[in-house]
Amino acid sequence: MSDRDDVSTLSMLGSNETKYSYSEPSKEMLETFPNKYPGHDYVATYTFPEFTSLCPKTGQPDFAEITIEYVPDKLCVESKSLKLYFFSFRQYGSFMETITNKVFCDFVAACHPRWCRVTGAFNARGGLKIDVVVEHDYR
Repeated sequence: MSDRDDVSTLSMLGSNETKYSYSEPSKEMLETFPNKYPGHDYVATYTFPEFTSLCPKTGQPDFAEITIEYVPDKLCVESKSLKLYFFSFRQYGSFMETITNKVFCDFVAACHPRWCRVTGAFNARGGLKIDVVVEHDYR
């Protein structure tokens, strides 16, 4: 087994022509690469402290820190594609619970992890702070 990662299928990383989307998040945006250590149960954690979306009723911005923790199986998610995926929520109107579950479902569909937890820690608005946690063990 080579210690080098295969990047031949990655189109966003290293591209000088990055395409940004601010209103159409989809699982197809998430690129993956082979996990070099599928026999190890290790946890990879991604934290995106600058997540922004819109309230579907008022159009007011919702700000959050989104954290994804997962135990990879055969695939890992490439971080630049994940960042662009998060950007695609900036003009997307949906409730916080829906957004957190969408991130979870899209992430799981992209890489089929052994275990995954997504936490949406949304900033207080109107005096109410909402944290949404979605978790599932696929082992």
